[in-house]
Amino acid sequence: MAAGLIRSGGGGARRRRRVRRSQPMAEINVTPFVDVMLVLLIIFMVAAPLMVAGIEVDTPDTAAGALPSEQEEPLAVTLTADGRVMLMTTEVPRGDLVARLQGILAERESDRVFVRADGSLPYERVARLMGALTAAGITNISLVTESGGPGLDDEADG
Repeated sequence: MAAGLIRSGGGGARRRRRVRRSQPMAEINVTPFVDVMLVLLIIFMVAAPLMVAGIEVDTPDTAAGALPSEQEEPLAVTLTADGRVMLMTTEVPRGDLVARLQGILAERESDRVFVRADGSLPYERVARLMGALTAAGITNISLVTESGGPGLDDEADG
């Protein structure tokens, strides 16, 4: 029988480890940055639809797409279902609307006015508003509708 000697690694000889000085890290860890950016993206995606004008109007659905965005906040005139006229979020008497719009448009770069009207209103009410705006010299008028609705070929009314 052969007898052998087995050496264990932890015996009397201790190895000295070199103490390394901590050196500055040369790389940037982008993982926390990406995590924060993704959280902010989700927050803005959720919050953006909530930043629409605060007046509840059921605009009609059409097949038209969205207009290109502008630098200034769009100037909106709203006709509500109960007959009120709103300039942005402020209720305006019908007789004062044109004068206020002309004063505001004189100070703005864009002369575009967005008309939002409840879909349940008769067409005549919207046409009267647009006629008054045109008679006052406001010619750049855009109607606001919901996109993704029926087209001209679709005869569904509702």
